[in-house]
Amino acid sequence: MIGILLITHGTLGESLIQCACHVVNRRPARLAQLGVAAQDDPHELLQEAQRLLTVVDDGHGVLVLTDIFGATPSNIAMKLLQPGKVEGVAGVNVPMLLRVLTYREKHDIDTVVHKAITGGCDGVLHIKGSI
Repeated sequence: MIGILLITHGTLGESLIQCACHVVNRRPARLAQLGVAAQDDPHELLQEAQRLLTVVDDGHGVLVLTDIFGATPSNIAMKLLQPGKVEGVAGVNVPMLLRVLTYREKHDIDTVVHKAITGGCDGVLHIKGSI
């Protein structure tokens, strides 16, 4: 199973996990989050992120999901990347997380990265109401 580590601003990661728990009616295994606050030391956060990688990795790799590319959470995530073992995707949202949770048990990490991106994009829609 591909492990999932969310690295996000504040409590966004835990909120996304809680949304996913609501949908799947349980807390998924091998899923962790690291929240980044303005006063946090990025070096200390990197050490914690490295520890969390070991918690969620069962040997099949880890997908790190982060919110905004170029911000502190994604900069920490970039330092964790190891092609084919630890991959990263920015722009995390609920549809992306749900897609990853759906596909991570029976697919390799490259497929799960692709599903994360398509799930995140496909979940963004213009809602048109009727009068």
